[in-house]
Amino acid sequence: MSLSPLKLIDRREATVPVVLAVMDGVGLGPLDEGNAVHLAHTPHLDRLWNQGQTRTLRAHGTSVGLPNDSDMGNSEVGHNALGAGRVVRQGAGLVNDAFATGELFKGHTWGWLTETLAGRMDRTLHLCGLLSDGNIHAHFRHVRQLINGAAEADVRRLRVHALADGRDVEDPSYERWLTELDEVLNDHQQAGRDFQLASGGGRMVVTMDRYDADWSIVQRGWQAHVLGQAPGFEHWHAALKTLRAEPGGQSDQTLRPFCIVDKRGDPVGVVNDGDSFVFWNFRGDRAIELSRAFEQGDDFAAFDRVRRPQVRYAGMMQYDGDLQIPARFLVSPPVIDRTMGDYMVIANKRTLAVSETQKFGHVTYFWNGNKSGLLDKDLEEYVEIPSDRISFDQAPAMQAAEITDVVIEALKSEEPPDFIRLNWPNGDMVGHTGDMAATIAAVEMVDQQVGRLLEVAREVGAVVLITADHGNADDMWMRDKKGQARRDAQGRIIAKTSHTLSVVPFSLVDPRPTHQWRYKQELPDAGLANVAATMLQLLGLESPAHMEPSLIEPL
Repeated sequence: MSLSPLKLIDRREATVPVVLAVMDGVGLGPLDEGNAVHLAHTPHLDRLWNQGQTRTLRAHGTSVGLPNDSDMGNSEVGHNALGAGRVVRQGAGLVNDAFATGELFKGHTWGWLTETLAGRMDRTLHLCGLLSDGNIHAHFRHVRQLINGAAEADVRRLRVHALADGRDVEDPSYERWLTELDEVLNDHQQAGRDFQLASGGGRMVVTMDRYDADWSIVQRGWQAHVLGQAPGFEHWHAALKTLRAEPGGQSDQTLRPFCIVDKRGDPVGVVNDGDSFVFWNFRGDRAIELSRAFEQGDDFAAFDRVRRPQVRYAGMMQYDGDLQIPARFLVSPPVIDRTMGDYMVIANKRTLAVSETQKFGHVTYFWNGNKSGLLDKDLEEYVEIPSDRISFDQAPAMQAAEITDVVIEALKSEEPPDFIRLNWPNGDMVGHTGDMAATIAAVEMVDQQVGRLLEVAREVGAVVLITADHGNADDMWMRDKKGQARRDAQGRIIAKTSHTLSVVPFSLVDPRPTHQWRYKQELPDAGLANVAATMLQLLGLESPAHMEPSLIEPL
């Protein structure tokens, strides 16, 4: 699409860099002992939050394009909204619509997947994905609908490869979801269909790696789902009884892979030539690598696949539109064009985007409307700092200081970029572990980086905006309807490892004496989508009409 240049509204020659710092997973939650953000020592953030420099933004539900306001925000949709400057209907809603209207089962891809399986017991439809109702990567209702749709298409043999969540939902809760899956599969077994669970494992150690961080995770999934090479059990009850007793087995996230085997000890769900395979996750970042393993040819070198069965493969959605991964998909992804990145290019503004591996794709791919790669190699620089390959509660500092180092070096350079965006992942990645002490340390590390960034920004005269993409560290307790901590049978508080419905802070620090701002009073329910127009205004550019309005106005 051809874009018209934005109108210049600030013609003063002196321009300064504008920096957006995203504190991933740092929301504003209940002020009690379950809130790691509240408990952390955060002098720099406290100063911003207590001196009138901060307002709140909505970062969940309909404000970021999710179906309803009970849906937690997440990093994907949060960065989509930040980069697009508008609310875009997201994957969960699009998939819900496709099922509700029946369009998914009428589409060419579904017919292509099932046409060679109908009425046959020697070919299998494999369904793989995250088993929960977290509605961030996937939803259980979609699995159930796919299973029922397969039966209507006369698929006779079906296998489910169900990954444990414990990150977007209560941890543990895998037994609950496997029980519900059993009910669905048993109904079809009684109708004479061979529908079974085939394999499983925890999402953080099996299959769902992202950004090429640790391909051994995908290799474990490939071995379990495709090759049937994992500890074998005749029923998932036996699998979980054994695996729960192992290190890491207490958490759904880190549960080792397993296979279901028959009475002879043979895996029931090996993927063979002529089968079809569907990844039912709708979110892209943790679905791309398995898709590549199925679709990439002999030049695939991430791990030894041993064999690559010739199957018909499809994703719930296309996870990367630029790279066309996967080639076939059941539901078309949201079209996000006319992003802030696009306008930076046509305005000839130079951009730096930086984070560590775990969130690198969020300041690049998701920010740019689900597009991979540089928009303009002459105007943009993307810096990825490798993430640790350990549980993040063991190193809650992560690479936050290194991210800040890159930004500070750019700000102090002879020709600093016009616009810098960064993501500190600590509050989210450590918050997902459920470890309160580690999450407090993570938030304190982020606060230290805020202080470092603001000090240098004042020296060079840069404008800094500090916000978050969703909540997480702000509520580390599972709670009852009264908001009190839930406890297990031993009286211990049950840790919350998922995102939250909290608002997030938005702080603006502009050191220029000629530029004084106030937050607009008419936007009390503004969300992340309002940030793009705000940044354009600070860059001296008039935002396009399709974007949500700026949060600020001159004094």
